[in-house]
Parts: sequence; structure tokens; C-alpha cells
Amino acid sequence: MDGRASRWQSHREERRRELIKSARRAVHALGSDASMEDIAAAAGTSKSVFYRYFGDKAGLQQAVGEVVLNQMQRRIQEAAQSAQTPREGLFAMVSAYLQMAETSPNVYTFVTRYTPGDAEATNGTIATAGALGHFFAAISDMIARPMRSHLGDGREAVIGYWPNAAIGLVRNAGEQWLASPASPSKPDQEAMARQITDWLCLGIAPELRTAAPGLTPPTSAPTLSEPKKEST
Repeated sequence: MDGRASRWQSHREERRRELIKSARRAVHALGSDASMEDIAAAAGTSKSVFYRYFGDKAGLQQAVGEVVLNQMQRRIQEAAQSAQTPREGLFAMVSAYLQMAETSPNVYTFVTRYTPGDAEATNGTIATAGALGHFFAAISDMIARPMRSHLGDGREAVIGYWPNAAIGLVRNAGEQWLASPASPSKPDQEAMARQITDWLCLGIAPELRTAAPGLTPPTSAPTLSEPKKEST
């Protein structure tokens, strides 16, 4: 590039960063369902400016998602590095994830969820699939590394499946917790992080051990290759 083109490119990148920050502040204040018109008005500019830089709302979600999720990833990685055991590491990562999401549930929802209208605009794909997929792949790798070191060789069946399953549990439990209204029965962030960590490490075995005696296991069910026989 010549000097003029380089300066113009630098200006565009700086302007794009400013718009992402403005959009993030607007969503935080207005809610995850804020329209492009609402976001532009809060940013003190026109809707056409946002369309020029991001194409549509799905593009804006993708751009904001890349920034927000990268920050969350760095925070989770920093938390995990200070842990001494795999279980401490899990708690640190879950806690950091909940803390970051709790700082602005509106922004978190904006970058991790899409509306039916957005799906049509992007041929049925999730707007932030790229940023979100990279984020959870990175977290899965963070979880797998200490577990592989702790379990040793020959346990790839566990390492191959468990981290992704763990992420599903953390995300679903965390998002349900975020969406729950405040009440005396709602755990605080630290208590929720400890509960999720216990589920990851112990499952619900402790609760099952205290269940009422006399429970009998269900009868065996037919396999997928054998249809259930109907009584005559």
C-alpha cells in the first residue's frame, strides 16, 4: 500500500473498533434484542454507518462476539494457569466464565444467540458460529491438557469426549443461572461455580447415595437394532 491507502485502512480499522465498543455499550444498556436502529442511535450515528462496516446485524454480532469471546478466553486462561490441580483448574475456569458473563448478561446473550430473522439473513447459520466455535474449542483444549497430564496415557476415550461434554454442561447450567431471576434460592456466582465443578468431577452420585432406599432399576430396554416387541 502507498501512504494514503495505509492511512485510510488504519482509519477504517479504528472507526470499526469504535463502532464495536459503541455497540457493546448500547447492548449492555438496551438489552440483547436491541435493533440496529437502536444501537446506531445510542452510538450517535446512523444505521447506514453500521451497515457499511458490518453488512447486517449478524455481521455486527460476529464482530462484537470476536472481541467479547477473546476477552473471556484470555480471562479463563489466566484463571486456569494459577491452579494447582485439575479440579482447582476447572473451578477457576468455570468461575471466570460465570464472572465474565454476569458482568453483562445482555452482551453475552447478544453474541451467543441469534433470532429467527438473523438465521434467514445468514442462510440458517448462527451469526457468531465462527467466534463461538473458536471460543469453545479453545476452552475444550484448556480442559483437556491438565486432564491428559493427570490421567496419563491410554485414556484418550475419556479425554476425547469428556471436555466437550463438560463444556455443554457448563454452558447450559451457566446460561440457565444467568437467566434465573434473583431470589433467596438462587446461588451466588461462587456457589454456582462450585456446584458446576462438583457436577463435572463427581456427577450427582453424592445426591443419589442419599436417595430413598428401595428404588429398583428400570427393566432393560430394546436396543436400536431390535424394535420393542408388541404384546399380542
